[in-house]
Amino acid sequence: MSGASAAAREEGDAASARPDRKALICFVADADTEAAVRNGLSAVPLPSADFLKGDVRRAIATLQESPTPLALIVDVSGHPQPLAALEDLAGVVEPDARVFVIGDRQDLSFYRQVTQGLGVADYLYKPVTPAMVAETFGHHLARRRDALGRARGGRLISITGARGGVGASTIAVNLTWHLANVAHRHTVVLDADLHRGCVPLLLNIAAGTGLRTALEHPERVDELFVERSAIVQSDRLHALASEEALGKDPVQQPGACAHLLSMLRRRYALIVADTPLLPGPMTREILDAAQQRVIVMEPTLAGIRDALRLLQMPPGPAQAHRPIIVLNRHNRRGALPIARVSETMRIEPDILLPDLPAGVEDAATMGEPAAKGNRAFAAGIAALAQAAAGIVTATAPRRGLFGLFRR
Repeated sequence: MSGASAAAREEGDAASARPDRKALICFVADADTEAAVRNGLSAVPLPSADFLKGDVRRAIATLQESPTPLALIVDVSGHPQPLAALEDLAGVVEPDARVFVIGDRQDLSFYRQVTQGLGVADYLYKPVTPAMVAETFGHHLARRRDALGRARGGRLISITGARGGVGASTIAVNLTWHLANVAHRHTVVLDADLHRGCVPLLLNIAAGTGLRTALEHPERVDELFVERSAIVQSDRLHALASEEALGKDPVQQPGACAHLLSMLRRRYALIVADTPLLPGPMTREILDAAQQRVIVMEPTLAGIRDALRLLQMPPGPAQAHRPIIVLNRHNRRGALPIARVSETMRIEPDILLPDLPAGVEDAATMGEPAAKGNRAFAAGIAALAQAAAGIVTATAPRRGLFGLFRR
């Protein structure tokens, strides 16, 4: 029996032996964090879960008089002595409980003290996003660490338009520019449309031949190949794109794109893939490998229909959270109201981008990102960077004893 299945059976046995113990109790201090945790754990099969407002102080007071859950999430943000509070918490919970901590400290030393010194299962600092919760806490709770282990290195974000012309490529390029130039991460954008991709046009760079070579001859692809083939737009922003003749399809070897992505992960912190739904193995391998999928749609009936079809696609092994929905041009004349879109889809769009035809088109003509000069568009892209990559920037709207806890 595998370690994961054995652990799952062990936890199931514990739950059946002690029916008074809930699967999860979560104590968080603010509504935004509670919403992120609820959303992030929505796909995790939890037979019983309580979400209570309060920090680690309330957790200690509550668990002094009630059974310890199998898993516990506590909020230590704002506490003057969070480590001491966690030691006090350890005194009122049973030693087999798995404890997850949310706080406001970002330093590595604190993370090590919490996870290694106190035995906490994992730690996240605010602001947290549903994707962060799903990939960090969710994998622990669902016992899916094997999927996470297959995605070493940089994070892959796929951007897919529900229909053609909804602005997916523009959003992919602007997200890449933001991650590289505002968040200062080493980022590469991959244009998966080998014939009519517009990433080079939007970045004012020339398409290369490296992408086609990587797909036709994966045996040649290593880290040095990636470094030489990537088109440099700036120190932290590179691109992989091609411009093949219409009617001439490169012979894509199965697994070639997946191998290329593994090499890109070794070189870049973030990979943004502009991924139209085209036939061939490239699209499938990108969507399967992505840690976070992003669906771009417009507020039309056709857009809703096709976005729902994309949402029904099965997730890849590294995808812990549902796709992020970007509603582009939401305020365009004649568009469906946001409430109507949410009601029809039974899910609210995560990111709203305004209709800015003049600003976006002028930027595309000049080969410059629209987020560079338009504050409203930049705020939406910053919100997408936070939701998809967990990166917060100034422009993003902010909504010592081992074994105390079992890891």
